[in-house]
Amino acid sequence: MTLWNPIWQLTIGGVNYTDATLANLTITSGRTNIYEQANAGYINLDLINFNQTNVPIEINDSLTISLQDSTATFVPIFGGSVVDVAISVAEIGSVGYTQRVNVMALGALARLPKALTDGVLPQEGDGDQIYNILREVLFDSWQEVPQALTWATYDPTVQWQDAENSGLGTIDRPGNYTLAARSSSRTDVYSLVAALATSGLGYIFEDALGQISYADSTHRSSYLAANGYVDLTANDAIGSGLRIQTRAGDVRNSVTILYGATSTSEESAIDSASIGLYGQLAQIISTTLFDSVDAQDQADFYLELRAYPQANLNAITYELTNPEIDDSDRDNLISIFMGMPVSLSDLPLNMNAGTYLGFVEGWTFRAAYNQVSVSMTLSPISFSLQAMRWNDVPITEQWSTTDPSLTWEYATIVA
Repeated sequence: MTLWNPIWQLTIGGVNYTDATLANLTITSGRTNIYEQANAGYINLDLINFNQTNVPIEINDSLTISLQDSTATFVPIFGGSVVDVAISVAEIGSVGYTQRVNVMALGALARLPKALTDGVLPQEGDGDQIYNILREVLFDSWQEVPQALTWATYDPTVQWQDAENSGLGTIDRPGNYTLAARSSSRTDVYSLVAALATSGLGYIFEDALGQISYADSTHRSSYLAANGYVDLTANDAIGSGLRIQTRAGDVRNSVTILYGATSTSEESAIDSASIGLYGQLAQIISTTLFDSVDAQDQADFYLELRAYPQANLNAITYELTNPEIDDSDRDNLISIFMGMPVSLSDLPLNMNAGTYLGFVEGWTFRAAYNQVSVSMTLSPISFSLQAMRWNDVPITEQWSTTDPSLTWEYATIVA
């Protein structure tokens, strides 16, 4: 039994809102399924203002919100920019009244669909191409720095490489696939970056501070090898609404990969046995891969993992104030992130034999007074696992610590 009450830290435009009461909150991040790139995360919150103090919140103000874990450390769970603010009278009494301040904010990904680029890129790795596009949007140019800014008032702790960074997080560079050069063609930044990420079998996402990051094709395999699973039990979850779903729509038994600068060349892979069972369920995936070998490698990867249906965990919810949840599990749930590997036990035996291994794809925090819950969506572990590259293996790994029964055929992860 571990008693825990939520303690929040909300900062908007550099102002820490300690006098206002957080009444309602919803945060949604990540994606709803593994077949699409992530969209911008968002937050919708209500503050109760009892003393009619000034509310200096402006559009585009930065917003960060953190939640205290069991070690009394504030853990960031969302970062973004304010897009909507409204103040209304909530309650009126004989001696005064209270106000409700509603604030909505979006993560940095929301900026990309509204930014345009010619997208000229050399032939290079998927991570490098994504970095080069994002840095144009998320780093201010010299002339964009406020004219009144002086060196004396600039944060002395900022390093030159990070100066004027308005939303670029960690990018896996150079990436694992070589992408073709791209000539000038006007497009919005989100469409281009999402296409580059798909070409590299990776994904873009927002971190806990709202910054845009990129995970390459072996990012999850490497993280799992180094850190292992987060072990959770369904006994601590809210049972109502827990859902595992198996769909024909997830099956791919005929895969064609388009590749090249104009995505006109192709490689394909077919599973005849799966077609015999489920009929032809084909997919054409457009990429800008440079090499035909990589295109064939991706076609084989999609086919091997998706030729037969696998269960998706569409929804599981934990109430973080539940005293049955121990501190370690609660802290892991507070620190949830896209790609977190989860080993879930104690499911009903008729639901995936009682256990589920998966990666977190999306999640939602919901909060009211002294209540916080987190709901998450997981994809099957095999949908994401790519064989680790040689230089992805932890440098501390030794031959003597590797399972001697492991054959090269199945050595996709070394941990």
